Amino acid sequence: MPRITTQTPVHSVEGIGRGDPISPPGKVDFGDFGEVAPLGRAFGSDRGTPLDRYYIESFLARHASDIRGHVAEIGDDVYTRRFGAERVARSDIIDAPEHDNPSATIRADLQQEEQIAANCFDCMIVTQTLHMVYQVRDAVKTIHRALAPGGVVLATVPGITPIDAADGPEKWFWAMTQSAARRLFEESFGSSGVQVEQFGNVLAATAFLQGLAFEEIDRERLDLVDPLYPVITGIRAVK
Repeated sequence: MPRITTQTPVHSVEGIGRGDPISPPGKVDFGDFGEVAPLGRAFGSDRGTPLDRYYIESFLARHASDIRGHVAEIGDDVYTRRFGAERVARSDIIDAPEHDNPSATIRADLQQEEQIAANCFDCMIVTQTLHMVYQVRDAVKTIHRALAPGGVVLATVPGITPIDAADGPEKWFWAMTQSAARRLFEESFGSSGVQVEQFGNVLAATAFLQGLAFEEIDRERLDLVDPLYPVITGIRAVK
């Protein structure tokens, strides 16, 4: 995956409307977006860097100081190494028992909290994972249990999104708003321990659904946040 030079999206378009429509009703030219099939079904990876990765990596870069000590990441340790670097003393990779992942150091189902030791990790990186866990409340309870006191989870969940063609809709259960993510994590971590951040706007959502890549959209426009069109929500929760 190409490395993205991240920056912090800080601008909001909440409450800002266009005023007069650019095109009157019935006169919109859909152009390349006028077909019922998207331009791509690979999240933009066939055209460049998946657009959602810009938001995910911006979120992790903002909270990179939390990635320290004993760190666990789901699936691989790419973000542990990229954003934790010398602050990481020990790295574990968690994956489901049924997955053929030779890099996994811990085989565990996040829905079964007893499968991971309690009070173990200083940081857990759980990006784009929870939407594929049906018993998502149990997964968050497992994460809370696995963190050491003062430990931090950095998680991301999709909002407006295509579904992975490789996995199919049978393995894709959830998409979350900022409010849903906050309430879900507050159940385990308490309201004072949870911070949520939303990323995306109508342009980003449209481009992502169509399968365009990060490189095809102006970065300054990606940084505008419209809470009515969430693409990614980032959650930072402290035990």
